[in-house]
Amino acid sequence: MDKERQDKYIEHLQKMIRIETVSDPDCGSSAENFAEFRALLWELFPALKEVCELREFDGALLLKWKGSDPTRMPVLFMNHYDVVPARAEDWKHPPFAAEIAEGKIWGRGTLDDKGGLWAMFEAANELASEGFVPAADIWFEADSTEETFGTGAQAVASWMQEQGMRFGMVLDEGGDIVREPISGAKGTFAMIGVGEKSVVNLKFTARSSGGHASTPEKNTPLARLGKFMAYVDRHQVFDVDMPQPVAEMLKILGQYMGRTGKVLDRAGKRGKALARMLPALSPAAGAMVSTTIAFTMCGGGEAVNVIPSEAWVIGDMRCSHHQGQESSIKAITKIARKFGLETEVIQREPESRLSDFRGNAFLLVRQAVKTCVPGVDDCTPYIMTGGSDARFFDKLSDQCIRFLPFTIDADQLDSIHGINECVSTDTLVPAVDYYRFLYQHV
Repeated sequence: MDKERQDKYIEHLQKMIRIETVSDPDCGSSAENFAEFRALLWELFPALKEVCELREFDGALLLKWKGSDPTRMPVLFMNHYDVVPARAEDWKHPPFAAEIAEGKIWGRGTLDDKGGLWAMFEAANELASEGFVPAADIWFEADSTEETFGTGAQAVASWMQEQGMRFGMVLDEGGDIVREPISGAKGTFAMIGVGEKSVVNLKFTARSSGGHASTPEKNTPLARLGKFMAYVDRHQVFDVDMPQPVAEMLKILGQYMGRTGKVLDRAGKRGKALARMLPALSPAAGAMVSTTIAFTMCGGGEAVNVIPSEAWVIGDMRCSHHQGQESSIKAITKIARKFGLETEVIQREPESRLSDFRGNAFLLVRQAVKTCVPGVDDCTPYIMTGGSDARFFDKLSDQCIRFLPFTIDADQLDSIHGINECVSTDTLVPAVDYYRFLYQHV
């Protein structure tokens, strides 16, 4: 039976991957591609469409599956169907061919995030065709702009706020099931996101009177920018602290780490001292305990023999919950000023709260994983360092969880937004079972 299900699931996901829905403004897909994809959804999942009310917001789909108990708070399930670009010449298998090889489906969006959307809808379609009716109202949101500006999700969230809606829980994409998430943690763990760092994009500008390259002055714009970036690279310029979800994560993982684990078991008590050690143990874990900034773009100069009168770099700053955006901006601005740089905020995303890892949403997700996904040693909260559309729904629910039930390895984790993205075929049936469990227990 599982083989029959798996074969059907592979076929459905392949059809979804083969429609290019790239939302990048420079090399995006046509509106017809996105319309074709939406039409495909109702071809694949007709029973779900039959039981749901449907609305569209700037390409984002919003469906309501009415529950049987009006006293229960509704629940929102989210995943998106746009993807980032993929250069075919870099891939082992064409990124939009959805080829099967090495026990995996290869293609852009298999993990981020058409795979999640497929599992979410596949499970709901199965239950709807069986005559199942959920207890609580279940809402589904599928955005087409998550990889760019999230305008669809923002429009949905704004409409929901206008309606005065509240959700008992919001469940979006996020962490996966991985082996050894930090060095020494011998086991397979479901990394369940209970929050995400907020994003601020900053422009740092250095100015001078310019001049000919044959008679350079000291501290030209490019030199000052270089010194600034080198300083930030070498020093801890943001506050370090141990958030409760990270302390809980270390406590759980520590049980699988021998002697090292005895230190991590006291993460909540050791606080900042242990937080400062985390980057050496795991860069990903280290990013959870402070604001970070990565310099991603630069410009300045018009000729090889001319000192630019102006040069700039862009910094992508991910703000910790304990320091927040305002304090993080002040901290980096103070450093930039030492090097004679101007700081400009060019974009900032909404800040969101941390959900309680002792709350009903986290506990339900953990129960679903333990019941439906084989081979998982434990479940742990963590803080996402990337972003998701869930940030726009923070005001609509106290419990926003970010997780997908796919078991992946290190190469697959690196393939998200990279090359050779793929999902294992043997993780498809457990993923559908996971969503079925949630729908039956909300």
